[in-house]
Amino acid sequence: QVQLVESGGGLVQAGGSLKLSCVVSGRTFSQYVRGWFRQAPGKEREFVAGIETWNTDTTYYADSVKGRFTISRDNAKNTVYLQMSSLKPEDTAIYYCALRRAYDMRFGSNDYHTWGQGTQVTVSS
Repeated sequence: QVQLVESGGGLVQAGGSLKLSCVVSGRTFSQYVRGWFRQAPGKEREFVAGIETWNTDTTYYADSVKGRFTISRDNAKNTVYLQMSSLKPEDTAIYYCALRRAYDMRFGSNDYHTWGQGTQVTVSS
């Protein structure tokens, strides 16, 4: 059984940084797509960043975080990271790590098969 466990969330002032981690345990292929999503109160869950690894690592970002967030992975540690910089109050949300049991990137939450429990990120103004 595959499990995803996020950590690293917290409270930070606007302009600050946080680094989220997601440890993937259980049997899974390292080439499966990993993604980060977020959900703010009263809003739908939205794609934040993803990494496609079947050939070379290709990263994807939502326009709202491009240039500020960086997704990366460490296969030896079965961990995916989301480095968040220049944080804004509108980045406040629960952040979820997700695994898509396929090799091609998709951006809809329904395209992902396994989810972590989420970690809260709060950015104060």
